[in-house]
Amino acid sequence: MARLLRMRTVPRRRPLALLGALIPALLLAACAGLPPPRDADHHYAGRFSLSVTRAVAGSDAPRRDAWTGRFALQVDGQSLTLDLVSPLGSTIARFETDAREARLLVPADGGVRVEHGADAQALSEQVLGWSLPVAGMPDWVEGRPSSARPYQQLPDDDGKARFTQDGWSVTIEPTTADRPGRRLEMDRSGQAGAPDVALRVVLDGPAS
Repeated sequence: MARLLRMRTVPRRRPLALLGALIPALLLAACAGLPPPRDADHHYAGRFSLSVTRAVAGSDAPRRDAWTGRFALQVDGQSLTLDLVSPLGSTIARFETDAREARLLVPADGGVRVEHGADAQALSEQVLGWSLPVAGMPDWVEGRPSSARPYQQLPDDDGKARFTQDGWSVTIEPTTADRPGRRLEMDRSGQAGAPDVALRVVLDGPAS
């Protein structure tokens, strides 16, 4: 379990229809972990909860899958690393982006499976079967939309900032004396057969 993983790129596989098809294998392999992330200027950490809801053929009741865990986000200029961590404390998936491409790394077969894509949101759709808002998170965790891409500001709701960007509806609750970190609600409605995705994040505190 302590041995160093060897990095290798596996030939591209079929997109996975559900994260539920991926999580069991990841949890079994996660005890080996992934290599430590590179150092960065800004570090964020906190808890996440994620739910994916999709229609089921021949049924009136949709299928809903849900997961919880911790995340760590490191931002360094145009580069970022997002680790998703199991409740047991092992990194089960990592997104890396830079000016050239996005990569998804997961433990697999005694090594690390690496998938490449043009951007992280498209890569998550390709591999997981639904979207994650990786590109927006460096700005969203700071309480603002990204100025580099189109967005629509919505009226505040009871002190909560609201906007839409990258196909996501984002609500950001301000920090309080009892909660030094921001709380984010990110929702994406399913389109063209894609599932509805709801991501909730609570930061431990401001960036370190």
